[in-house]
Amino acid sequence: MEKSSMSDANTASYQVKNIELVMAGSDVRARLFTLAPRDVIPWHYHREAADHYFILQGELTISTRLPEETQTVRVGRHYRIAPGRPHLMANRSTADCRFLLLQAVGTVDWVKADD
Repeated sequence: MEKSSMSDANTASYQVKNIELVMAGSDVRARLFTLAPRDVIPWHYHREAADHYFILQGELTISTRLPEETQTVRVGRHYRIAPGRPHLMANRSTADCRFLLLQAVGTVDWVKADD
């Protein structure tokens, strides 16, 4: 399968296996992501909107700062990241990872954080 690129006016720039827009409004967005093994969504944060990750297949490794933490989230689990908190997502397993990402409530942006 061809890689999907994520790129918008807020400097998001990365490639993962697939991104499917489910819905988008002025202060909420829902997307289905599929990350192939070794796919990474680089360090970034959102000024207003919180991220809510719902793992549907495989496992997702989420690293955060302020405070620093790395956690692997598995099928059936949920993980929330507060606005302003830098984070990175990676598929460190040998199988695809699929998750639903809900971003709300506030302007949904993507701000690159230092690596």
